[in-house]
Amino acid sequence: MLSRVLVANRGEIALRVIRACRELGIETVAVHSKADSAFPYLDLADETVCIGPADCAQSYLNIPRIISAAEVTDAEAIHPGYGFLAENIEFAQICRDCGILFIGPSVEAMQLLSDKVEARKAAMRAKVPVVPGSEGTMDSVEEALKLAEKIGYPVIVKAVAGGGGRGMRVAHNDISLRNGYTAAKAEAQAAFGNGTVYLEKFIEEPRHVEVQVMADNHGHAVHFYERDCSVQRRHQKMIEESPCPVLDQETRIKLCDAALRLIREAKYSSAATVEFLLDKNKNYYFIEANTRIQVEHPVSEMVTGQDLIKWQLKIAGGQAIDITQDDIKLNGVAIECRINAEDPSNNFAPCPGPIDQYMPPGGFGVRVDTHLHQGAKISPHYDSMIAKVIVHQPTRKEAIATMQRALREFKIGPIKTTIPACQDILSHNLFVKGEIDTGFIDRTF
Repeated sequence: MLSRVLVANRGEIALRVIRACRELGIETVAVHSKADSAFPYLDLADETVCIGPADCAQSYLNIPRIISAAEVTDAEAIHPGYGFLAENIEFAQICRDCGILFIGPSVEAMQLLSDKVEARKAAMRAKVPVVPGSEGTMDSVEEALKLAEKIGYPVIVKAVAGGGGRGMRVAHNDISLRNGYTAAKAEAQAAFGNGTVYLEKFIEEPRHVEVQVMADNHGHAVHFYERDCSVQRRHQKMIEESPCPVLDQETRIKLCDAALRLIREAKYSSAATVEFLLDKNKNYYFIEANTRIQVEHPVSEMVTGQDLIKWQLKIAGGQAIDITQDDIKLNGVAIECRINAEDPSNNFAPCPGPIDQYMPPGGFGVRVDTHLHQGAKISPHYDSMIAKVIVHQPTRKEAIATMQRALREFKIGPIKTTIPACQDILSHNLFVKGEIDTGFIDRTF
C-alpha cells in the first residue's frame, strides 16, 4: 500500500482524495495556490505546500512546481483528481521519469485512449460498436466532403485531442461542413495545440451513456455499471444518474461488457470511463474514453457501494482487484446535480464572490461533496463548480423527490448558483418520464 500521496488538485476532489487516503492510512500532501490558502480542507492533510499564485498556469498546471513539492515532501505518488493535469500525458511521463508514481493509467494507455482516432481503432479491434465515420484523420475539407456524401448527413467534425465540446461542429450540408471543418480545426488548435480532426455520422437526439470501469495491473477489470449523462448544456454535464432509465438488462450487460473489452484491449489500469451514444433504438456506439476519475463518480459509488477513489489508491499501490463482477450489485437509483457558481437568469454567467450564507442539505439518502463553508470566497480563476449533491433511493421516482427536497434546503448566498436551473430540470415532465437526450436542455430551456 502507498504511504504518502500528493494531491495535485483543489476543492472538492482534493478533499475527496484526502479523506480516502486517511481511511486507508495513507499520509497526504495538499498543494494549493495563494487564492486557496484559507480553505479548511487543507488542514486535513498531513502537509501543505503553496505552489504559486491564483493563476492556474503558475500553480495547479505548473508541472515543475508540483514535482518539486512531491520531492521535498517525500511523496511517493501523485493523485491528479480530474481536470488540470489528470489527463496530461507529459505530466504522467515526467512523474515516471522522476520515480514518482502517477495514480492513473500508464503513459502508453493514456496515449492510446486520449487520441480519439486511435481509441476508435482500438474499439474496432475489441469489436466495440463505433459511430460510422473516418478510419483516421481528415487531411482536407475535400476528403471530409467525400466521406459525408458516403455516410450521409448530418455529420460531426471532431478534434482528435481535448474535449468539453470544443473542436466540434455539426454539419447538415456541404456548405456547413466546409465552414465547420475550418472552424473546428481552428478552435482545436487554439484550445489544445492540435488542430487535427476526424469525421463521424451525427447521431440525432442521442443519450449520453458512460460506463465506469476499474482495472488493475494483474489482468483484472470490472465495471460499476452505467451512468446517464444526457442532461447537458453546451456539452457540459449538469445532472447525471445511474442506472440509465431506458436501458433493459440485456442491453446493459452488453454495453458494460463492451467497455471492459476496450479497457482490456488498451492494457489499462486504474479508473476509466468509457463513453457511448445511445440512439432511439437502443443501439450504442463508442465515442471516447476518459483516462481519469470523473466528476460524477459518486453516482456509481452510491448504486454499487464501492469507493472508487480507494480502488484507485489500492491499485496504484499494487493491490489486485479482489472482488468479482458478480460481487458488484446494482442497487437502487442515484442522481447527482452539479452546483455551479453561475447565474442561470443571466445566460449562466460566472458568479464568483464571498459566501455569507451556507447551509447544505442532509437527511436520508443525501450526500454533498464540497469544500465550501460559510465565509468562503469563490475565486474567478477556477472552474465554477462548487458542490455536488448526490441522492440515493430505491426507485427513480423517490430519488427525484429526494433531490428536489435537498435542493430546496441548500442555501448558498449571496452569489447566484445553478440550483434553480437544476430544480427546473428535475420538475420538467420529460425528465420525470426519462424521455430526454443530449439536446434536451438547449431545446427546452
